[in-house]
Amino acid sequence: MNKGRHFKIKNKKVMIIRIISFIIIIICITNITKWFLENKKNKNLLSDMTTLVKVADVIKIEETEVEKYIIEFEKLKDKNQDVFAWIRVKGTSIEYPIVQSKDNNYYLTHSLDKSYNSAGWIFADYRNKIDGSDKNLVIYGHNRRDGSMFGTLKNILKKEWYDTSENQYITFEREGKTEIYQVFSVYQIEVEDYYIKTNFNDDREFEDFINTVKSRSIKDFKNEVTKTDNIITLSTCGNDNRYRVVLHAKKMEI
Repeated sequence: MNKGRHFKIKNKKVMIIRIISFIIIIICITNITKWFLENKKNKNLLSDMTTLVKVADVIKIEETEVEKYIIEFEKLKDKNQDVFAWIRVKGTSIEYPIVQSKDNNYYLTHSLDKSYNSAGWIFADYRNKIDGSDKNLVIYGHNRRDGSMFGTLKNILKKEWYDTSENQYITFEREGKTEIYQVFSVYQIEVEDYYIKTNFNDDREFEDFINTVKSRSIKDFKNEVTKTDNIITLSTCGNDNRYRVVLHAKKMEI
């Protein structure tokens, strides 16, 4: 009797474990499938967008060739009125239209076509003015394992990236205007809010900010940044979400 009862209890436990394992497997398969489908959708969207981007000219900056582009912003805005710029970072896969919402949450989980997508999109901090007048324009993107969005921003921490001169110039296209930014700081840091500050009370506060983020850089780019400069900041999370990978660059006169 006792043996029979023990056998039934054991069989019941085995069955429960099997059911739980099956459910876990189904959840994993579902999540992986969703991940692939979301990535594929964003890649298709980006592929459509890149047909609206063409190299217009090549300019030389300190013996380095930097491309300028023609962007069909009207057609981009037909897709999404939140689009205000387009960015290209050499030595990475970052080549995207940039959007801005009323908060910093929406485009963490929505794609360029505003459909739900855990890959999100590349977006500017909602506090920024997109007319280019802010001292620090902050751009965010997810660190996707397939390299999409800001998944290749971590390349900036590699010596072969930051020692390549052409990688140190970022093309940033606005409607009717090309901006070139020169990298002056790259680093990884634990989660904080300091480096994503968008507004400064005075020149002294901005100078202190510049000196701080320059001192964090893993390479001394030997680029002077002053209180009269405007900068751009790119930010993404580390794989364990404990860290942020950060790039700062100043706008150049071209």
